[in-house]
Amino acid sequence: MSDDAKAAKELVETLKDGERGYADAAEKLRDGEHAAWATVMGRLSEQRAGFWREIVDMGHEYGDDVNESGSVAAAVHRGWISLKDALTGDDASAVLKAVVTGEEHAVSEYKDALELDLSAGFREVVVRQQAAVAAAHEEVKALQSAS
Repeated sequence: MSDDAKAAKELVETLKDGERGYADAAEKLRDGEHAAWATVMGRLSEQRAGFWREIVDMGHEYGDDVNESGSVAAAVHRGWISLKDALTGDDASAVLKAVVTGEEHAVSEYKDALELDLSAGFREVVVRQQAAVAAAHEEVKALQSAS
């Protein structure tokens, strides 16, 4: 498997986790006193969906099916898993803390991907997405600090 395909599979799984995690967080926050946070979470969920689709589309161009889950991707060590625990209560700060943890995982996955020998076109996409993921991480941390 090429480094592009390896990185793409991991990033797609991380981005799908993020899409679901942000959507769940938005749902949890929508009716509380932090409804504006729900809007941010919804926007970031849509961003992640766009990012994983972009990677999958690139993979199709190269003949790789990166939309399949691998054994590592199926593992339950994802950063977003802790969000499920936070969503059982009504504590908005716990939801934000879980989102920050998920974002830290995503930032780490992008860093790992950039250490691989990626093709120029794919590297360009990963660098651009990484900048947006890092910005989202900072945005969510700022919400957490303001709470």
